[in-house]
Amino acid sequence: MPQAIINGLYALTPDVANTPELVAMTRQALEGGASLVQYRNKAAGSELRREQAHALARLCRAFEVPFVINDHLDLAIDVSADGVHLGREDTPLTDARRLLGHSKIIGISCYDRLERAAEAEHHGADYVAFGAFFASVTKPGATPAALDLLNRAKQELQIPVVAIGGITSDNAAGLIRRGADAVAVSNALFHASDIRAAAEDFSRLIKQNKRSKHSIPHHHGLANNVT
Repeated sequence: MPQAIINGLYALTPDVANTPELVAMTRQALEGGASLVQYRNKAAGSELRREQAHALARLCRAFEVPFVINDHLDLAIDVSADGVHLGREDTPLTDARRLLGHSKIIGISCYDRLERAAEAEHHGADYVAFGAFFASVTKPGATPAALDLLNRAKQELQIPVVAIGGITSDNAAGLIRRGADAVAVSNALFHASDIRAAAEDFSRLIKQNKRSKHSIPHHHGLANNVT
């Protein structure tokens, strides 16, 4: 099942125009323990996007780590990616599933809306992502989400839950303890002075807090600085 592999450090690639540089950065993240890679380059044109997606698909296959593409269903099909991640303005989930088949991963951005996640699960999504839980450099205008959304999501949903938005090694622990199966990280990973070491730190932190997350009680109205 695709759902079983949505777990741990979910690496969101940065907007880097130089393909060899992007591949080298992503390789370091994979060497450090990233368990899934999403290619997202909002600044790239179609040719560069295709070049980078092919290169990253080959890299992720070599590491036996799932590779998904943000938004571009046609590109995911072209490079034989493991799946896609879709937002509210992208291809409808049912259309994506029909085109990709049931062996591919489809993730859905749900922002701060649990009802959107429930609908996505009903229509066959493999995972849902909530956030931004913290101020995001990558998406400064993102809708804020409350931490207790994760508690409620894990009570109501059967598919994996990914937390996104401004996540660092200082705030990721609270997200994992409240139920996130994976944390999606871009800036704090790829802008680190040592990407591999940063990935190792995130991976270690996630494993440590997964062991203790069931001991954290469900509280409403938690401030977004809890770790």
